[in-house]
This record gives sequence, structure tokens and C-alpha cells, in this order.
Amino acid sequence: MNSTMSDHHKFHYIELPASDVDEMKAFYGNAFGWTFKDWGREYVEIQGAGVEGGFDASSGDRKPSNQGALVILFSNDLEATRQAVINNGGRVSVETFEFPGGRRFHFTDPSGNELAIWTKA
Repeated sequence: MNSTMSDHHKFHYIELPASDVDEMKAFYGNAFGWTFKDWGREYVEIQGAGVEGGFDASSGDRKPSNQGALVILFSNDLEATRQAVINNGGRVSVETFEFPGGRRFHFTDPSGNELAIWTKA
């Protein structure tokens, strides 16, 4: 991770707890086209997601959740992305709804993390 002064106080890394990193790689790779770099058996670096991140199966204290911060991805085609989530084992947890400026839905990944995807109106 190379940081510069322009990175100061910016979101830099998102780490999702994982019960099975191989299952997470398959889901996110197939649904969103992300690639990965393995760092041992319990940690995987996410590549191509716009923000650096990883899947962590080694953290016994942090569990997948829908109770904390919500990570929201952007899609140019919300319906196609929703179908890709479903086709690859994700579960829609909040159906698509409209809000000022766009639409979004929420889903849970194979480990149980809840994320959302939005598109512009």
C-alpha cells in the first residue's frame, strides 16, 4: 500500500470478515469481476474493486455482520448486477428501492456480510 499526502484521512482499505475465503473469492470474482492475491490460507487481498481491501478469515473477534458500517458499491446496470449477485450465491436482504438521486438494493455475501449496490436515477 503506497500512501501519499493526498490520501490523508481518505478511506483507504476495506476488510470483510470471511468464513471461507475461497467461497468469497468465487462469489465476488464471478459477480463483480474482482481479482485476488492470496496472502496465506486465511487472508486474501481484493484487487480491482476501486478501493483496496481484503477478506480476513483469521480474525476470530470480528464476525460478518449487517449491524455495522454499510459498504456500498456502484453499478451502471442495477438489474444485471442484482441478478449476478443472486446467480453467484448472494442473497438479496433489502429489495430495490428508490431514493432521491438513485436506486439501490442490499445483499449478503456467502460469509454473511451485508453490502449494498446503487445506481443513479
